[in-house]
Amino acid sequence: MSELGSAPVPEPDDGDHRRGGWPGSDSPIVIAYADFECPYCAAQEQRLRELAIEVVFRHFPVRSSHPRAWPAAGAAEAAGCEGRFWEMHDLLFGDQARLEDPHLWARAQTLGLDLERFDADRRSDEVRDRITRDFRSGVRAGVVTTPTLFAWVDGRPEPVDLTELERRLGGG
Repeated sequence: MSELGSAPVPEPDDGDHRRGGWPGSDSPIVIAYADFECPYCAAQEQRLRELAIEVVFRHFPVRSSHPRAWPAAGAAEAAGCEGRFWEMHDLLFGDQARLEDPHLWARAQTLGLDLERFDADRRSDEVRDRITRDFRSGVRAGVVTTPTLFAWVDGRPEPVDLTELERRLGGG
């Protein structure tokens, strides 16, 4: 975690991809900045699923070291346009060695997505803007690498290490 931030992590809202927890619950909320091509992110996602928390996923595609991270993020967002973000998220993290376009289309087909819509959505301004918004919010908050986690504590973000989070929750 760097001290480069110039703004706090944005508060989780209805526009975020959220999994776990439930409305009105007191489940801890964790914001994860991640990259679909990052093997550490895939391992972290698996561990996060084992915790009794709500996860907010935000894109942080590190193009310099992961050239397929941006197209993968676009595929996840395009699937999200059809209500299938988390299913695509899981498929992408489940097989990071196959993130080329034909494999992205195959995943879309597996999920029963409209392939023409999927292809148009993943290249759309709305999807690009969504990924860019997530990435910029991470940069402003000091994110420099993936994965990076923030626990939402008492209405504010707190950087947290996964091992520490597991210890706090009794899961590790």
